[in-house]
Amino acid sequence: MKLISFGIVFTLFLVSGAWADGSKQRKILRTSQFVLEEIQKSPDQQIPMNLISKAKAIIVFPTMLKAGFFVGARYGKGIASVRAEETGEWGPPAFLFTTGGSFGFQFGAQAIDLILLVMSQRGLEGLLNEQFTLGGDIAISAGPIGRHAEASADVFMQGEIYSYSRSKGLFGGVSLKGTIITSDSDANLTYYGHPYTSKEILLTKQVRKVPESGKQFIKIFNHLAPRRHAR
Repeated sequence: MKLISFGIVFTLFLVSGAWADGSKQRKILRTSQFVLEEIQKSPDQQIPMNLISKAKAIIVFPTMLKAGFFVGARYGKGIASVRAEETGEWGPPAFLFTTGGSFGFQFGAQAIDLILLVMSQRGLEGLLNEQFTLGGDIAISAGPIGRHAEASADVFMQGEIYSYSRSKGLFGGVSLKGTIITSDSDANLTYYGHPYTSKEILLTKQVRKVPESGKQFIKIFNHLAPRRHAR
């Protein structure tokens, strides 16, 4: 009986300690904010506001790593947030990780800041699965950028997911096709103190308590990517 009690106490201690820490998750949130802020402040890289304001969800992988010599590999950790239908505001973040491999002529190493805009209901439903593949389960294409993209962005409204990336190295043959995005249940547990799935966080709104860093994340994303009301 004492062993059982000790086991329960020890388990609770580990969970509460992980919840109290969450430093890695807070860092991912901060760097995700910085990536979106820097891109939106750069006229030549800026995501058109009339596109980002209509996105159903946003995914950010700050510093996704890719390296290879003929056989490539990629890995990264990031976040996703879904826009509320009623208010247009972004919700609590769910943590994700991405993996993938590819074959072909490629060389070098690269760190990529990656933003994905989920535009369609099908894309949103794919995101809420515990795992989905870009270019396989869901179509992905490069989104319009820069000073003159705003006027033509409406042409790009037919896609499911649009990608925006910023490179920090040299690489030949960069492609997101075949990249697998998976719910990071361990990170969600560490951050929220409960093993929420992506669906529970992003769709069914089961998160009862959002940490202060999560509230700050929501506030900043609502400022950088607000919903535009129809005129």
